[in-house]
Amino acid sequence: MLLKNAARQRNLKGIACALLTSSALVLPAPVAAQANKTGIDPETWTPEHVRSIAGKTTVDTAAECSKIVPLDYEGELDYWYVGPNEASPQLEHEMYEEFWAALAETYPNIEINAQNLGYNDMLNKLRTAALGNAAPDVARLPILWGSEFAAKRQLSELSPEDVGYDSDDFWPGAMKSVTLDGKTWGIPTNNETMAFIWNAGIFEEAGLDPDKAPDTWEEVVAYSKQIKEKTGKNGYGLVARVNAGNTPFRFMPMVWGEGGGALDEAADSPTYQETWIDSDGTRRAVQNYYDMYVRDKSVPVSALTNTQTENQDPFLANQLAMVIAHPSEYATMLDRASRATGSDKEAAMEVVNNMRYGKIPKGADRRAVVFGGSNVHIFNPDNIDGDLDMEAAKALICFMTGPEWSTKLAWVSSNPGNTRGFETEWMKERLDTIKFLDVSTSMLPSGIPFPPVAESPEIMNIIIPEMLQNALTEKMTVEEATADAERKIQSLLDGM
Repeated sequence: MLLKNAARQRNLKGIACALLTSSALVLPAPVAAQANKTGIDPETWTPEHVRSIAGKTTVDTAAECSKIVPLDYEGELDYWYVGPNEASPQLEHEMYEEFWAALAETYPNIEINAQNLGYNDMLNKLRTAALGNAAPDVARLPILWGSEFAAKRQLSELSPEDVGYDSDDFWPGAMKSVTLDGKTWGIPTNNETMAFIWNAGIFEEAGLDPDKAPDTWEEVVAYSKQIKEKTGKNGYGLVARVNAGNTPFRFMPMVWGEGGGALDEAADSPTYQETWIDSDGTRRAVQNYYDMYVRDKSVPVSALTNTQTENQDPFLANQLAMVIAHPSEYATMLDRASRATGSDKEAAMEVVNNMRYGKIPKGADRRAVVFGGSNVHIFNPDNIDGDLDMEAAKALICFMTGPEWSTKLAWVSSNPGNTRGFETEWMKERLDTIKFLDVSTSMLPSGIPFPPVAESPEIMNIIIPEMLQNALTEKMTVEEATADAERKIQSLLDGM
């Protein structure tokens, strides 16, 4: 069912998704590391190609799932997830309401006790529940979380084939995030990658081509310096806050691009047993940060405590030229600008009109971006309260991970985990209404997930930001900072 009615079209506009489609940007072929089987030719995965395949496939979700679990099956299960909250766009709430209604119509005899938990609360609640053998039957988790439960053997094995799909219908990066010790522990529900955003007005003011993004991280450093020297404004929105996910999401693409890593997550066949943090590639990335923050002073001095949220005000005030963010950043900036008054509103709207989106810059080794999103998991029967109804779990998961609902539930902020979703009528409508979606979508083949090991949150949110802080405050040299980070990561992996 397409979103044709006027009320929903107003909602699209209300979240600034139905405003303007972006101009076509031609992206080159993604990195070879992502050229594993996907059912997609990575050489042609460009904005033009994504648009050309949208709307070509018709999907009957009930018919597909009936082959896995009969539609008259009777069962019950508990399901936890992070869903829309008070700050979410109304359209997202409506999509979830449609999902539950459609699921109930398709499987009327399956009772689902669903709990929508807040992002900041769910992980600790789930840890406690699993430890006390009171975990839900099924949970959908942000891409970084599931590895912890898999490593603790608190999840059941689960692959796309178990619910009637093919692993080749999901991105290699997504499948890496649910694979540990040669086994598959979940199914991707949605996937996302960020894009590089710049202010064309500041570029022109600094003597740079306003319609051309820096293609390499080396150019980012040079552009940032030139912008600072020519305009007095900050060039790049560097973030290095400790214990904030914004830091690794923006730093690791540079690390991977330069040939480094935390572990060996950027390898074609990672083992997650090698530590790459004290490598030439990682050192080049830290040096880039050092050059911008210490040498050139071309980034906000508050970068050590900033997240992307703190970059929004200076960007909108025309004082910051370049950031990394989601497609929704355009909608966020537009909403903020529309609430300004007087001359401030006029100036803010000019910045919004000057926003441009492009691919994440590449390093000496490749072009890379953090592969984000969520995965759905079935918990180990030993860790739940009562008996696991596997058939009911498969029915729910088949329904949510198919082309239809993996597209609809990701409508305002992500992309379908099932790549067949890109061929549906719903994806076509999204591309026609969400500005810059095609740019970030085109980055998916370059995506690399964080290592799917239990220690990932500590490595990414604590150790790596601390490494940056040590170098940027000159407490340590770049070489000392990466060596210190390697000792900490290795100690963590060794359980010391």
